[in-house]
Amino acid sequence: MENKVKIARTQVSLTQQQLAEKIGVTRQTISLIEKGKYNPTLKLCLDICYAVNKTLDEVFWVDKGE
Repeated sequence: MENKVKIARTQVSLTQQQLAEKIGVTRQTISLIEKGKYNPTLKLCLDICYAVNKTLDEVFWVDKGE
């Protein structure tokens, strides 16, 4: 699944490890989400968005044509 997690994370100066600790997952989970190899649950998407001060649309929205 395409997303902008890495961009949002770096904008708030968080490492993968720091974001993972903040939301209660492993660094590997964050890495897989950023690479688009893991589809997070809605709850996990929301946790990520809250941690980086972004909306779901800003981080996870993908236009239908993309």
